[in-house]
Amino acid sequence: MNQRLYLLDTDVSINYLRGSVEVTRKIAEVGLENFLLSEITVAELKYGAAKSNRPDANMRQAETFIGEFGIVPIYDALDVFASEKARLEKLGLRLDDFDLLIGATAIHYGFVLVTNNVKHFKRMQNLSIETWTT
Repeated sequence: MNQRLYLLDTDVSINYLRGSVEVTRKIAEVGLENFLLSEITVAELKYGAAKSNRPDANMRQAETFIGEFGIVPIYDALDVFASEKARLEKLGLRLDDFDLLIGATAIHYGFVLVTNNVKHFKRMQNLSIETWTT
């Protein structure tokens, strides 16, 4: 049986780091080994820690979290990024480049993107999305 693989968006990762019961429960239920992070999410988590009021402690927390997951490179998803960005711009539907890169990575590899930002990500074609917070 093929297990679905999930790509955690930055917002869900932050919810997990802040102790979200829903996200923690779902990750435990599905199995930590079935979750991955994009290089973009890693960059965003490190940036968030660096600009925080407690950069050293938050960086350690982020590094511990990041170390729990496989990291997915974005390079192979850049063609999807380019075509989706062009398609969305022609429709007048802009999307932040980092979000586009995370979504393109999920599309390219066939991962389910776990995000709370459904409003924006639903604009992308062929992207499987789940949201776990109410």
